[in-house]
Amino acid sequence: MRVVFAGTPAVAVPSLHAILASSHEVVAVLTRPPAPAGRKRVLTPSPVHEAAEEAGLPVITSDRPHEPETVEQLRALAPEVCAVVAYGALLREPALSLPPHGWINLHFSLLPAWRGAAPVQHSIMAGDDVTGASTFRIEAGLDTGPVIGTMTETVRPWDTSGDLLDRLAEAGPALLVSSLDALADGTASPQPQPDEGVSLAPRLTADHARVDWRRPAIAIDRQIRGCTPAPGAWTTRAGQRVKLGPVRPIDDTGTPGLAPGQLSVTSDGLLVGTGTSPVRLDRIAPPGKSWMSAADWARGARLGEDDAFESEEAR
Repeated sequence: MRVVFAGTPAVAVPSLHAILASSHEVVAVLTRPPAPAGRKRVLTPSPVHEAAEEAGLPVITSDRPHEPETVEQLRALAPEVCAVVAYGALLREPALSLPPHGWINLHFSLLPAWRGAAPVQHSIMAGDDVTGASTFRIEAGLDTGPVIGTMTETVRPWDTSGDLLDRLAEAGPALLVSSLDALADGTASPQPQPDEGVSLAPRLTADHARVDWRRPAIAIDRQIRGCTPAPGAWTTRAGQRVKLGPVRPIDDTGTPGLAPGQLSVTSDGLLVGTGTSPVRLDRIAPPGKSWMSAADWARGARLGEDDAFESEEAR
């Protein structure tokens, strides 16, 4: 089939490569326009844009694919299907009905669970043991279209959202290509999503990543892993923002009793009190500094007995 591929971030690149290696013909790539990147905020093409140019593919940049100019560009390409992986822009008419086989999205959850922009992050924060990916035909609702295929992936105990997303980005393209194959040969049988089991995964903001040390250790562990690497977990000390790496809940047997947010350097490293048992913090980025060992930072900071991360409630 003639395919237009729509995607933007690096996690979408393996899917583009997989379709290029398949029997389908990628006639163009649709991606979001260049965006500011780095400290100097230089306008930079998306990873998918760069991958498309390396492959010699035409590139359409748009974050409003329903507008007349983009619709006409797509119509001129006469795609039979549009494959979507983390494109990051709203798809609606008249673009949706343009390809005969529709827009087929590779979504990193087992739908109807975690519909939305951040399914992997929310899956980890919720403590899921298993997640996966789904291919579905996009319709007007938020990730509500009929499902063509699924695959599962185990969530490992210390997975960050970055770890899990990387694995799904490598495993998911085979599912996307098989779904396109099934559409091409007429064997696809898209199934409506059930009404039960629906959960939402809105985009995470910095507010979601602020740690409230009064919460249980297991919840803090999941929150930080779910927010790593983005939007990045953080807390405050003496009113200044501190970036946090993942933590490890520990057995509090033989460890000092710590109030929520209270800090203690022990043989296990830097411990932080929570609403239940302490957690060990391995990496930290103090204000204006690079990532470093949390224990080394604590020793250099010469923490007092009452030193603590502030436990203001995360919003």
